[in-house]
Amino acid sequence: MNTLKKFELMEKIVRELEDLQNSKQALIQKIAKIEVDNIELGDSRLEKDLPEIHQNLADNLETISGILDYFAGKTQNFGDKNNIDSLKEQEAINNATG
Repeated sequence: MNTLKKFELMEKIVRELEDLQNSKQALIQKIAKIEVDNIELGDSRLEKDLPEIHQNLADNLETISGILDYFAGKTQNFGDKNNIDSLKEQEAINNATG
């Protein structure tokens, strides 16, 4: 795999991790809303299980955030080290000249 393709794949993974992080945040917000709604309802099963689900999601979100920070930094360093901007410019020139 050439350097530019590797960088593009790394960027794709960063975007996917960001999407995963956003999805987890949305799930946490939904669980919290259900927990609040259940305060009025008082269902014992929801009272018992929702806090554990909330905590598990929060733990997973923390892990995903750590992985995202690590991999985004790694991607940026790879791009800087390999002068990706120049490689993109060269590829554009090559594509334009056929």
